[in-house]
Amino acid sequence: MSGFIEWLENLNEKDTKVRAVLRRSLTFDPGTFVPAYPYVEPFVKDEDNSWRREMFYLVAGLWATHWREDQRGQPMSLGKACAVHQAASGSTNTERRFITLLDADSDQLPHRLRQMIALLKEQVIDFDALLKGLLNWRDDQKRTQNA
Repeated sequence: MSGFIEWLENLNEKDTKVRAVLRRSLTFDPGTFVPAYPYVEPFVKDEDNSWRREMFYLVAGLWATHWREDQRGQPMSLGKACAVHQAASGSTNTERRFITLLDADSDQLPHRLRQMIALLKEQVIDFDALLKGLLNWRDDQKRTQNA
């Protein structure tokens, strides 16, 4: 996992088409959009676990939709970004959406995450931390959801 987002950032500096392809990949099930393979496969080519593969593809797409050239600030966890957004907007919907996201099953997760990332467009998200959490999403003790 180490360096995945950095890898995407470096690819993006060379060719902005990367973001367009990865954004488009979100309209498909994670890992099924063939044009995204060159950007994600170097990190998952030896991965037998389909969940892990799917999460790399999902996070790559989410990163691409959220990327902004002028984004500044310290990247923060999704939970902290939700708290900052709620404080700034004064809306209680953010907390409700975050709880719904934490309660999402594997099938709902990509959709819920796309919604949440769109809502948090003004926040700087730590996509490395998001990937780490998603890789552990199916943990029996639900460490990611309870963190």
